[in-house]
Amino acid sequence: MLLNLFHELRAAQVPVSLRELLDLHEALRQHLAFADMEAFYFLARAILVKDERHFDKFDRAFAAYFEGLQALGAPLDALIPEEWLHREFQRFLTEEERAGLQALGGLGALLEMFKKRLAEQTDKHAGGNKWIGTGGTSPFGSGGYNPEGIRVGEAGERQGKAVKVWEQRDYRNLDDQVGLGRRNINVALRRLRKFAREGAADEFDIESTIDHTARNAGLLNIRMRPERHNAVKLLLLFDIGGSMDMHIQICDELFSACKTEFKHLEHFYFHNFIYESVWKDNQRRISERTATHDILHRYGDDYKVIFVGDASMAPYEIMQPGGSVEYWNEEPGILWMKRFKQAFRKVIWLNPYPRNAWDYTASIQLVRELVDEHMYPLTLEGLEEGMRYLAKG
Repeated sequence: MLLNLFHELRAAQVPVSLRELLDLHEALRQHLAFADMEAFYFLARAILVKDERHFDKFDRAFAAYFEGLQALGAPLDALIPEEWLHREFQRFLTEEERAGLQALGGLGALLEMFKKRLAEQTDKHAGGNKWIGTGGTSPFGSGGYNPEGIRVGEAGERQGKAVKVWEQRDYRNLDDQVGLGRRNINVALRRLRKFAREGAADEFDIESTIDHTARNAGLLNIRMRPERHNAVKLLLLFDIGGSMDMHIQICDELFSACKTEFKHLEHFYFHNFIYESVWKDNQRRISERTATHDILHRYGDDYKVIFVGDASMAPYEIMQPGGSVEYWNEEPGILWMKRFKQAFRKVIWLNPYPRNAWDYTASIQLVRELVDEHMYPLTLEGLEEGMRYLAKG
């Protein structure tokens, strides 16, 4: 049962296992979904998909396996056993609706009539009392009125009289190429983790307490330990202002996620490219600046460095002295980036522009070369790629 669905999911590269397929079988055996495509869809997705980035792949595999079911392209009795339809439909009918069904000769006659109309109809129909369409008084369609019938599609106000609903579902596309949100960023950043316990012993250690109590002939020996935290050290530098104004929201979310994920986090701002100074407070960026030389010598080479910016500027802003649009920089930006590469083992650049747009901007090509092609787009996939690289060594 459902083996073909399992194979469709594997073919679509959804990481699903036999254990999860067996769990789905058990859920169906417990009648968590029965003769209801929408309920089965959500049940199957909840059990078989463990990461929301695979929702789009699941939807496509699900649609491929059940192709034609929602549109009733095949005979109804070939899709669902007749006795299931009768039993499940009758279970949800009121006494008034059961009596009303007899006007058409019963549920069986209603289903037979629907199959016949489906085979005969060749085009869209609105109004009237016979064909499948919208409005009117036909027992098949939507947006009209009939004491009993089968709703097909969604058009107009519901009358609440449908015996069974057959609708074409629209699946929302979710994949790892879409923009980031706060939750997705946190998930991606977790790839850059190295846990350690440092500081005061202020956390109750239940395993050690049990062990020492047992070794102490049953006399309670409470043990404490330092809190575990992410020991990775991160240096985060944001391009701010100008063309980056349109990316403020995603940068806010990235910064907020980093603040919660990394205990050892330092951040600074720059405009367009890195020169001899940066700043921490944008409202005091003129009066309170930090020398880039100080950063290179203050933080050890165990810090991971992430530049965030669109890297879109005139090439001379990178290559020449005085290239900065705000002041005269004595040394070119390319020299400062090379110093970062020498001072820190791992440096990456996150670009909010999509990867397929990078080849059209000369400055982006320059920056990519300077960071040894370790530029990644600010998408879920790109952020995870960057975190995997930083996590190595």
